Amino acid sequence: MKNKLLLVLLLSIIASSCSKDKEDKSLNEYEIGVIDYFKDIALGFEYGDASNITRRWNTEMRVFIGGEPNAGLLTEFEKIRTEINALATNGFKVTVVNDSSQSNYYIFLGTGTKYAKIFPNESDYVNFNWGLFFVYYNGQNQFYSGHMFVDIMRANPMEQKHLLREEFTQSLGLAQDSPLYMESIFQSEWTATTNYAPIDMDLVRLLYHPKMSIGLNETRVDKVLREILISE
Repeated sequence: MKNKLLLVLLLSIIASSCSKDKEDKSLNEYEIGVIDYFKDIALGFEYGDASNITRRWNTEMRVFIGGEPNAGLLTEFEKIRTEINALATNGFKVTVVNDSSQSNYYIFLGTGTKYAKIFPNESDYVNFNWGLFFVYYNGQNQFYSGHMFVDIMRANPMEQKHLLREEFTQSLGLAQDSPLYMESIFQSEWTATTNYAPIDMDLVRLLYHPKMSIGLNETRVDKVLREILISE
């Protein structure tokens, strides 16, 4: 009986090992990098003591653009919005509204001083930042409102476009920075890139994938990401 149990246990271990090997071999080097980068960027926030889990919008993001928007930045945001909507496949979308009372996200394009008059709690941050974002989530870790600003006085036109893309994209729930990919919009060093790197697009796509869930820690999100990427 003992020998039979030992044989069953041994076969189970071998089967489990083969299954794990098969799973790992199904992922290429780039996909493994995507998983690692997702865990770096999408879990928690750069500041504060919030838990390191996945968070995102589960409702339509209705954006009002205030301050002193110019044609270049309005065109740029439309480009960003279109790209995000194309990457999200779980029903999420970004729309623009003309009435701030109908919005749940406010983009302010102007000076830090004027931004702080609308959002006085952020007055301590504007002197040292050309761009900022803040998002708020409920007990289910779903974002329900937020706001951001781009300083159009201190930043030049290209830097303004970069900040608009970076801060807004981080407001989706990709809130961390990393030094890993220089071309990434999430690069922790100062850059002025105005396009998503391929890996950035994968992070947006995976966070707003139908099989992705809110509230996943590093271990659980690793498993979900592997399942998504293997199934594609």
